[in-house]
Amino acid sequence: MPVYTVHAPKGASPRSDLEPLAATDKFVFVRDGFHVWAFVAGPFWLLFHRLWLALIAYLVLSFAGEVALSKLGVGAGLRGIVMFLVALLMGFEASSLRRWSYSRGKWRQLDVVVAENPEAAERRFFDRWTTSQRDESYSTDRGAPPPTRRVPAQPFSRGPEDVIGLFPQPGGTR
Repeated sequence: MPVYTVHAPKGASPRSDLEPLAATDKFVFVRDGFHVWAFVAGPFWLLFHRLWLALIAYLVLSFAGEVALSKLGVGAGLRGIVMFLVALLMGFEASSLRRWSYSRGKWRQLDVVVAENPEAAERRFFDRWTTSQRDESYSTDRGAPPPTRRVPAQPFSRGPEDVIGLFPQPGGTR
């Protein structure tokens, strides 16, 4: 299943007591994984998502790679393979570029959500987020944000002294 990261503007304070839901329409969900359009049309994908610094770096890297390979006397076939690998790297790292761009700006990452599609990711995130908002309003300590994820205790978890395997006990004989 796809993994989404949730980003919110830093200026909009969604956890404040004054209109906590005012900034929710500005939240951005970034899907992690391979982006086909970034692989096929990297510069246009970067333009579409307004990743200006990444676009400049992509163009400089492509141009410098072409110039360096042609100066070394590398054939057109190998140059094509290198540019294919650069495009493949662009497809794999497209979501990382978006997250990096948001972290550079006035955005913060709120959560990570696993869902089948963006709508399900929004639903899961806001269900968890509104629950944490409600819990925060009932809590006495308002200085720390509430946890965004509740993980129940594992029924078969063992303590550090119950290690299974061929590991010796601390301080025991060998």
